[in-house]
This record gives sequence, C-alpha cells and structure tokens, in this order.
Amino acid sequence: MDEEKKKTVEITSAMVKELREKTGAGMMDCKKALIECNGDLEKSIDWLRQKGLASAGKKASRSATEGAVGSYIHLGGKIGVIVEVNCETDFTAKNEKFQALVKDIAMQIAWSNPEYVRREDVPEEWLDREKAIYRAQLHEQGKPEAMMDKIIPGKIDKRLKEICLLDQPFFRDSEGKRSVQDEVNAAVAIIGENIQVRRFTRYVLGEGMKKEAKDFAAEVAAAVSAGKK
Repeated sequence: MDEEKKKTVEITSAMVKELREKTGAGMMDCKKALIECNGDLEKSIDWLRQKGLASAGKKASRSATEGAVGSYIHLGGKIGVIVEVNCETDFTAKNEKFQALVKDIAMQIAWSNPEYVRREDVPEEWLDREKAIYRAQLHEQGKPEAMMDKIIPGKIDKRLKEICLLDQPFFRDSEGKRSVQDEVNAAVAIIGENIQVRRFTRYVLGEGMKKEAKDFAAEVAAAVSAGKK
C-alpha cells in the first residue's frame, strides 16, 4: 500500500517552485529531486546536496559571469571588506543562499585577513622566498639537507592555508574542520551552479598612514601650567 502511495505522489509546479526558491537549483533538478524523494521537501534538499557535491568539480569549469559584489563593515567602521563572488545566472545571484554565502565570505575576509583568493594566485617569488627562509631556519637548527626537503613542503602548505582565503578554516565552523572552499562546494551542491570567488579588497582604518606620536604626559603638564597663569 505504501509503495503504491509513493508511486502516485503528484509533483506540482508549486512544489518545484518552492524547492527552487529554497535552494536556487535548476527547475529540472528540483523536479527530479522531488520525484526521487516522493515530494518530501527536506529530503529533496538533502538529495540535491548529495548529488551536487559529487559533481561540484565538474561545474568548476563552467562559465560564471553573473554574481554579486558583497560588503561587510566590522568594529564600528574600523575594518571594511568588498568581495566579488560569481555564479552562472542572475537568478542565482539574487538567491538568498547565494547572498548569504557572499556575506559570509566577506566576514571571513574581515576576520582572517587573507592575502590571496587561492593558491594559484600566490606568486612564485613568494614561494621561493618562503622556502629560502625555512631552509635557513632549518640550517641554523642543524637539520640535514635530506630532512629539509621533507619538512619544507609541510611548512609551506601550513602557511598557504593561512594566507589563501579558500584554504582557510571557515569561521563559522567551531571545530575548524571545514575550509572556505568546503563551504563554497556545499553551496554549489545545493544551487547546482559554478560559484567562484573572484577578488576582494580589505580596508583597515588608518592602515599605511604615519600616525603622529603624542606625549600625553607633556600635554597634560602644559595644560596645567597654562591654567595657573
């Protein structure tokens, strides 16, 4: 009886529309998810995630020229971030889940101060300089050359996870197990489109400005002296 009931569940356009609004996934994917899950909305969302995660890598090669520029201001205007995140369609760019992802990425940048979006953006000169520094440190410690060649790649990898946005631990994951790239992949799984973080700028109030050193003790003494006249 239950099997017969499952087979006769009618998937309406309203159900497809609701699932699409919740996930941002394409209409055909939403319809297929609802069919596979017998009209159960929550199970359909999970189904889309499971299928999407498996194909996230394939989607990375697709053109992503739509998207949104997001911003975040922190510490009462002391830190500001602007970030561009791209997707494939204007529909997805307006989706709540996509907009939330953009906001989270802007907050991540404010919190963790990355230097680059991804490892591929890191200049060779930076890598060569870091390797030379680590090699000199290990030489001072008396490590043999053969050991250095095994230690240095691990140190470089750890440093890249600090300065590359997509490699950083996602700030909302208290256990530190999920990276920013993992969070992007999860959004790709739900939405069903290629999503790419293109670029960002992080501003810190007064950064790079030479601040005048003030002798507050001298100022107070001068004020007291002036008051006695």
